[in-house]
Amino acid sequence: MTTFQTKRIAKNPVRRIALAAVLVCGTGFLLQAHAQFKPGLGPVPSQPPAPSMAPGVPAPATQPAAPRIYLADSIIAVVNNEVITRQELVERLRLVERRMRNQGIALPPQAEFQRQMLERMIVDRAQLQLAKEYGIRVDDTMLDRAIARIAEQNKMTLSQFRTQLEKDGTPFARFREDIRDDIVMQRLREREVDNKIQISESEVDNYLAAEKGTVAGQKEFNVAHILIRIPENATAEQIAERRRKADEVQRQLQTGGDFAKLAATYSDSTDALSGGDLGWRTPERLPQLYVEAIANMKAGDVSPVIRSNSGFHVVKFGGEREASVMKSPGTASVQQTHVRHILIKTNQIVSPTDAKRKLTELKQRLDNNAAKFEDLAKLFSNDLSASRGGDLGWIYPGDTVPEFERAMDALQPGQVSEPIESPFGYHLIQVVERKKDDVSQERQRLIARQAIRERKLEEATQDWLRQVRDRAYVEYRFDDAR
Repeated sequence: MTTFQTKRIAKNPVRRIALAAVLVCGTGFLLQAHAQFKPGLGPVPSQPPAPSMAPGVPAPATQPAAPRIYLADSIIAVVNNEVITRQELVERLRLVERRMRNQGIALPPQAEFQRQMLERMIVDRAQLQLAKEYGIRVDDTMLDRAIARIAEQNKMTLSQFRTQLEKDGTPFARFREDIRDDIVMQRLREREVDNKIQISESEVDNYLAAEKGTVAGQKEFNVAHILIRIPENATAEQIAERRRKADEVQRQLQTGGDFAKLAATYSDSTDALSGGDLGWRTPERLPQLYVEAIANMKAGDVSPVIRSNSGFHVVKFGGEREASVMKSPGTASVQQTHVRHILIKTNQIVSPTDAKRKLTELKQRLDNNAAKFEDLAKLFSNDLSASRGGDLGWIYPGDTVPEFERAMDALQPGQVSEPIESPFGYHLIQVVERKKDDVSQERQRLIARQAIRERKLEEATQDWLRQVRDRAYVEYRFDDAR
């Protein structure tokens, strides 16, 4: 997969998503011979070698053509009522291998690499099946907007982005379906995990008491992890076997093993093939289990094996740095922005080009003092703020999607932005004024609640994925692929 970066399309707050390297191929047909597949084995040759001739025996004048052998696709796993084929696995292995090499991640042994990839495909397929049952879908219009934003984030036009994808060996049609599946799975996780996380008032009270007198979020920590998942309703023997596996991983790390390679080889986490890297995160965006594990660690240290409800974890501490953004219950004051906007939503009737052109015309009228912002908002804005002249009131950092907030923060009071795209459409933004204000008690509790949610989300997601996987009917068909 290419090294393009993508962002999750969500309403508020915006969270990142990782681009899934899932490329789906159609099921092929068995023609004249079965292709062979075993874990750890590469593709078989497309035709057998020519037979050798005995010494001194002249070759016949005309030899009959050797029968042509066709490689055939074959089923390697059944997930509920769908199949995963050998060709699908080979394609995905090829693309993820390219991505890992580009990122400098050492590849695991081939057999383990195939096992990891097949397991990832099984989990993804089970999620997509569940999403289909719930009627979760992403239409072409929404998908087109998402891909256009990905191209823009990579500082390319859509045409340039498509050309680069094809150059890197990723067919654009497949890339579209990958993104569609990724958005569908994200929406499913929002429904099944994000929206079901419960936070009690006592948890908020405890969090605020622990943060009192400090400024949380001043530090960011670089963390990587390896998860050895425990199956749902696991037996004592299964738990012991997973513990032995985690202990072996930890032993290899202590004797100089490469963390990223071991994560790609053994970890059951969704970020395994990225070396288990969680990136730079503030404490409130890490599971509490990890925050406690790295508390007394130095950069480069690896934790002992840690047990949670999800399984066994090994954590690597990569270091710390000053956070680029500070927002926490301990912050004494925060900058607020009084802002208004004109929003034109895009749909099947109004294209992104039409929306942008219309807002450019409105911007020219504002620059020429031919109209007032609030009057144009009342006439043209497509949201409820139109009746208020586009007034959104006082905005705290983090209250809007990143695209909107970046444009807003770059403006001086009274200044109007160029047309800005967000998941909601295109905006003209005007900053009315700014002020510093003490964080109210209500606001502190809201920020605390969001921080607690971030801490719970990682483990809750892993636990839910374990349940999805364990409840799916999975049948391996390696023998059938010979």
